[in-house]
Amino acid sequence: MAARPASPENLPLAKPGMTLVRMLVFLALVGFLAFVLYRQITPAFLANPGLNGLILGVLLIAVLLAFGQVTRLFRETRYVNAVAAGQAPKEKPLLLAPLVPALEARREGVTLSGTRALLDTIAARLDEGREILRYVAGILILLGLLGTFWGLIETLSAVGAVIGGMRGGGDAAVMFDELKSGLAVPLSGIGLAFSASLFGLASSLVVGFLDLQAGQAHARFHNELEDWLVSGEAQAVVTAAAPAQDPALARELQAAVERLTGVVSEGAGGRAATQAMTNLAEGIQGLVQHMRAEQQMIRDWVEAQAARERELKQVLERLARGKAE
Repeated sequence: MAARPASPENLPLAKPGMTLVRMLVFLALVGFLAFVLYRQITPAFLANPGLNGLILGVLLIAVLLAFGQVTRLFRETRYVNAVAAGQAPKEKPLLLAPLVPALEARREGVTLSGTRALLDTIAARLDEGREILRYVAGILILLGLLGTFWGLIETLSAVGAVIGGMRGGGDAAVMFDELKSGLAVPLSGIGLAFSASLFGLASSLVVGFLDLQAGQAHARFHNELEDWLVSGEAQAVVTAAAPAQDPALARELQAAVERLTGVVSEGAGGRAATQAMTNLAEGIQGLVQHMRAEQQMIRDWVEAQAARERELKQVLERLARGKAE
């Protein structure tokens, strides 16, 4: 029995548009803060423009990767919603390629075996796509620490050179002037250290927020997909468990599954409702197997009785022929 197409306002998967909005708003706030602190940030950047420019370049790559992890869900969402609505998708999915047969079967009201294992594979693919984003966040922290140690090494070397170059026994004013001029290099090394740490840690903070948003979008996508497929599994079991001899039981089970499916669709207690639907499906499946076993026992008994009746009839016929002779 084919499943009823989903209405446009009741599609199983929501597009990750709000996630993109939150990411853009966050980047806008970061940019506004950088604009306000432009006078303070510029000297820090110029303390080591090479390393700080590398950090900002890595940050830009991380931002593009984060947006790519979210925008690729649009293609998959369009495909699933088109299948649920009974339409022919214009483009094939990339991430959900292993689930295409299961999704097509779900549209017809059938659940393929091994769907849960495929869902675990999709979850692993989603998590794998974000691994490089986490690695880039670690690189940003590493670059900040690299600049810190670089600046400290230059500071310690310059301080040692200043102390070694001071001449004793001279005029105190002259020695003070030499010390003041000599400390200019160590102070520049300290600026290099702190500026690299500033840009590295700030960039890792930005990447961490974007990675969090991408993770939430992936989790919501996977949960909604799982809820839709699990509801299809329960629907298929109910169809199998609705014998023609008891239409009242079929209607009761159908109404129970529709109530649970409505809870999942509205998003209220989605995980708990999914578990309840799974338990219901397992219970109904056990009921189906028990009913089939009883039906098989009845068929075997009827066949055995028919065989005995045939044998008795043959004996009576032989006895009747013997008396007639």
